[in-house]
Amino acid sequence: QTLYRGSRRRLRALSFCFFVTKGSAMSDLKTRVTEDIKAAMRAGDKSRLSVLRMLSAELKQREVVEQQTLNDTVVMAAIEKMVKQRRDSEKQFTEGNRPELAAQEAAEIVVLQGYLPQPLSAAELAGLLDQAFAETGAAEPKDMGKVIGWLKPKVAGRADMGALSGQVKARLNQA
Repeated sequence: QTLYRGSRRRLRALSFCFFVTKGSAMSDLKTRVTEDIKAAMRAGDKSRLSVLRMLSAELKQREVVEQQTLNDTVVMAAIEKMVKQRRDSEKQFTEGNRPELAAQEAAEIVVLQGYLPQPLSAAELAGLLDQAFAETGAAEPKDMGKVIGWLKPKVAGRADMGALSGQVKARLNQA
């Protein structure tokens, strides 16, 4: 019986390792996060380490449970999701008169934003909006999906899609 149990454990361990490492082409961002975790551990930066470990856990969740291959797009989407969650938390903490927790959330946002590309300037965003309206021929509010569909891959990770959709809606309602 002992031999059977041991082999079953080994079999589970091997199958788990195969499952986790299957298609484990690591993205550049994930590699950078892993290296930064090591650097934060060496430096003793506990707050940064905590945020990076949360990010690593989120990426592992997407990789193992949701079975997504981690490329830079998936990693950026996870980071954007975490930044949005922290902005919401920061807003709630501020409204709830908890400035110390709001400050902690703001510090986490700063760490996470270090892994996102530089945001688009207002002029670049206006140029992309003009180009989107010209290429999609959008003139009515019902064309909003076309414009957002055209814009989304071009501004991924570089602009807040909520604010962008508000601008598109306002512009379509003016037309």
